[in-house]
Amino acid sequence: MTAVLFLASLALLGWGYYRARPSGQLGLLAWFQSVALVGPWLICFGFLSLGFPIGIVAILGLTVLSLGLYIWLGKQIRQLNQDQPRSPLPLQTEANTAVSQSEPDSSEPQTGERPPAVKMEPEKPPPVPAEDLQAMQGIFGVDTFFSTETIPYQDGVIFQGNLRGEADAVYAELTRKLSDVVGDRYFLFLVPNPESKTVVIVLPSRNKPQVANAIQKFFAVILAIATFGTCMVTGSLLLSFNPIEHPERLAEALPIGIGIFSVLVVHEIGHQVVARRHEIKLSWPFFFPALQLGSFGAFNRFESLVPNRTALFDVALAGPASGGIFSLLLLFFGFTLSNANSLLAVPSPYFRGSIFVGTLARLGLGNQLQAETVFVHPLVIVGWIGLIITALNLMPAGRLDGGRITQAIYGRRVTGRATAITLIFLAIASLINPLSLYWAIVGLFLQRDLERPSLNELSEPDDTRALLGLLALLIMVLVLIPLSPSLAGRLGIGG
Repeated sequence: MTAVLFLASLALLGWGYYRARPSGQLGLLAWFQSVALVGPWLICFGFLSLGFPIGIVAILGLTVLSLGLYIWLGKQIRQLNQDQPRSPLPLQTEANTAVSQSEPDSSEPQTGERPPAVKMEPEKPPPVPAEDLQAMQGIFGVDTFFSTETIPYQDGVIFQGNLRGEADAVYAELTRKLSDVVGDRYFLFLVPNPESKTVVIVLPSRNKPQVANAIQKFFAVILAIATFGTCMVTGSLLLSFNPIEHPERLAEALPIGIGIFSVLVVHEIGHQVVARRHEIKLSWPFFFPALQLGSFGAFNRFESLVPNRTALFDVALAGPASGGIFSLLLLFFGFTLSNANSLLAVPSPYFRGSIFVGTLARLGLGNQLQAETVFVHPLVIVGWIGLIITALNLMPAGRLDGGRITQAIYGRRVTGRATAITLIFLAIASLINPLSLYWAIVGLFLQRDLERPSLNELSEPDDTRALLGLLALLIMVLVLIPLSPSLAGRLGIGG
């Protein structure tokens, strides 16, 4: 498995280089950034696949070198973006007419015909009132966004043109001017179109996300109750009794059930706290009950528009970070409390089921893992289950937390491909583990669609957030991928 992952990573890097070459120096620098981040882990996995583990000092040295190179390359990319000159645009005498000129934009190369979604029929009137459209056209200028074409779009209108400043500053200025002339009846998106040119989309406020109604909230409560019940069932099975046949023993499973459910609650609190900090409204969580783990996590919708990709990243990462850290604390406390009289007897080969947990168990339990059976405190299992739930939600697909993180860092196109690859991987993995099939169904039917664009889709998260996102995705892989027999033997896990 490790060798396959290593070869697949090399293939992805080669494909990335092939895709980056047409973009010239900027594309190659971005590609080198990705190499700098994954390089240390490729080296580690490469040596592991050959049966040669690397010392912790070497890993730390490679990590520090990787982060330093990544930050330096990021500065070079930003400097190159700033140094690239912008071609001057000819001023039009009637730049703000309701239907603009059809001449191509001379400041940017033409990449082909405009997609059908943004074509217009000249004789078709715009879908917004003429006085509103005229007011909207007045918000643009040569120092913010130079509008060259006006196109009807759904209930609103698209303004094509050229960005003349930093995306954050331009968006703030255009939003302020739009509010001054039409109030809160419209909202504005600053996004790239399929040709990677900047466009402004203005839509009526009635197109904002809908708030959950009473029926949906009632359904969320029912799912929460059902999930707490499955957490109790999971606790009962861990204690080796059937809760239906022995309901009088349910009190014994209560601490484990509460522990698993508390991981879910902490996860959702993380989402809600950071969402409020960004003035974003989230729906009530819709939990996914599961007998195998107690739950597969929860899904929540954005009930307000997301201002930018940084806010999307912060909200998406806050849940896994909160739940993951809480699970780690439970795991460490469980290691500390484990002894020969602990409640749960776990076959030591079980700790081979996760690179991340197995390595931590070797540090926390030491030589106990060499025995056939390891007696552990229930918090060890609760923390492990919490990490699995967190890792499943970090998978880079659709509207899962991992999908939202990927969309915030890399954009919608990359996330769409990552979603397809993830679902294919889950389908293949389901041949070995039915748990993967259940999660593939959840992702395919409930969360395969990408999150809607942010209001300012152009501004990307900073390098620190990109590093945190990649770290989260790496931990997801390490939690879900099992230890190879050779590495488990070197660590002394399972005899």
